[in-house]
Amino acid sequence: MRVIDSHTAGEPTRLVVDGGPDLGPGSLAERAARLEAEHLDFCSSVVLEPRGHDAIVGALLLPPSQPDCAAAVIYFNNLQNLGMCGHATIGLAVTLAHLGRMPHGQHRIETPVGIVEVDLLDANTVAVANVESYRLHKDVSVDVPGHGKVTGDVAYGGNWFFLVKESPIDLTLANVPDLTAYTKDIRAALEDAGITGADGAWIDHIELFGPPVDPSSNSRNFVLCPGGAYDRSPCGTGCSAKLACLAEDGVLAPGETWIQESVIGSTYRASYQPGTGKGVLPTITGQAFVTSDANLIFNLADPYRLGIRP
Repeated sequence: MRVIDSHTAGEPTRLVVDGGPDLGPGSLAERAARLEAEHLDFCSSVVLEPRGHDAIVGALLLPPSQPDCAAAVIYFNNLQNLGMCGHATIGLAVTLAHLGRMPHGQHRIETPVGIVEVDLLDANTVAVANVESYRLHKDVSVDVPGHGKVTGDVAYGGNWFFLVKESPIDLTLANVPDLTAYTKDIRAALEDAGITGADGAWIDHIELFGPPVDPSSNSRNFVLCPGGAYDRSPCGTGCSAKLACLAEDGVLAPGETWIQESVIGSTYRASYQPGTGKGVLPTITGQAFVTSDANLIFNLADPYRLGIRP
């Protein structure tokens, strides 16, 4: 199985170029559902130890079904599929350029939640026009055992987020263990309280905000991903959800730039235009770098060939 690794603002992506499972016919959303239902062994074997680690997001490259699209892709982590993934889309575009499959300029990419557009600005810089993003609920409060009442917004940016405006814990690398435990407690409290996204969707990402370290940035964040790892990047779908909240609150005007800083200090430039419905159309710009080109080997005698699951 051939894979190409990259990182976007510090967050890793592993693109499966050849050797993925046969997902049969149907729409990309149907094939993505089949991947999650029938091939989680494949997913864990790609992203978990001993070949990977829990922060890696996998991306299965597929031929597009629509002639005006450059590629189709299904994103996954160590637990499930992801509807969209901003950092991995930036990594996908940079990797396809590295392979000579994508020239500079604008291209359309099929994802299970809809078509997104990428603008490959140079060998490492990509602007992603994401799916329409919106806030479902504002100022939702939940009692979190050991922490008291926590208030945040429920918003969609290609994945579901609970966004907490002011983190009670400083957003530093030294505090990652405490931040991880705190956000896991929030997510569990949301589940216990029956608070969900639209149509009962699991709120699988928790995002905390605080003041930036770099004065040229607008904000700093910490994002808990579905499998329990933290996002090293500022999180593209999380930025999209944040833009929807900022727009609805009248804090950020269409076309105005918001610079989001991650917990490691990397940044995305984000802006939006009004959406066709109740949300906004975000554009997230960041940089990715290819880090390896490898063939994964699956020895039937290896007891851990399918990954070490938590």
